[in-house]
Amino acid sequence: MNRITSLFGIRYPIIQGGMVWCSGWRLASAVSNAGGLGLLGAGSMHPETLREHIRKCHAATHNPFGVNIPLMYPQIEEIMQIVVEEGVNIVFTSAGSPAKWTGWLKERGVTVVHVVSSSRFAMKAEEAGVDAVVAEGFEAGGHNGREETTTLCLIPAVRAATTLPLIAAGGIATGEAMLAARVLGAEGVQIGTRFALTQESSAHEYFKEYCLRLQEGDTRLLLKKLAPVRLVRNNFRDAVEAAEAVGATQDELRILLAHGRAKKGIFYGDLEEGELEIGQASALLYGKQIETVAEVMQELTEGYRRAWDALKE
Repeated sequence: MNRITSLFGIRYPIIQGGMVWCSGWRLASAVSNAGGLGLLGAGSMHPETLREHIRKCHAATHNPFGVNIPLMYPQIEEIMQIVVEEGVNIVFTSAGSPAKWTGWLKERGVTVVHVVSSSRFAMKAEEAGVDAVVAEGFEAGGHNGREETTTLCLIPAVRAATTLPLIAAGGIATGEAMLAARVLGAEGVQIGTRFALTQESSAHEYFKEYCLRLQEGDTRLLLKKLAPVRLVRNNFRDAVEAAEAVGATQDELRILLAHGRAKKGIFYGDLEEGELEIGQASALLYGKQIETVAEVMQELTEGYRRAWDALKE
């Protein structure tokens, strides 16, 4: 038990990232049932779709779960109202300032965690009154900070800057990495890539199989003029790289993204024209089968214990 397990009422300080097109009710409930904290990814859901997933998640697990909400979501007021109406009491916010919504959520009994990419943003999150922060390093697959600070450097910097409960994210896919994050000052971990490639993830099987064949250097952080994201090489990424090489504007890059690229790639499995987002940790999973959440959780906890025992020898 530590501050993270106590804050959320979970067995293991393992949080599943709220990833677009991966984090539906099946994944979130499976992680919660296995002793971690599952998160629904509101960023890829219309408001009523989110309501449906929350209700199905309540039916599938009696354990705590939460919702990840990008604060730049165009229907943010409706999303927040649905979360409260449906009895969700844990919200992870990202992609925006937590100042506007943190107080509103906490007044309604919601525990609020904010995702940050720097110690400066961690301090702002603390000022806004959040209950904990996720410090996400450059290795992560989702929307990253422009600073490109790695998890190894980010976690101790954030630990020195704030007294809040700290969750490490970015490049964490093994029990050994979980222990390393703890040594650096984190009290829990948020894992995206490893859970995105499980059987319960709502991502397409083609996407999962493709990502389990990636090796070192097969992902690259791009789209920094919009919201930086780590992409796998395919026709779409080639188009993005070509556009950025000649100084494409934000509007020109938005045109490239305007055809539901992430849904096309991750949810529908279009491996050439879709936007394929995944973290650097995918290379650590090379050659693995598509596992269940229960199998992944067992590997993570057993790997952590082995690494801890080895340190004590």
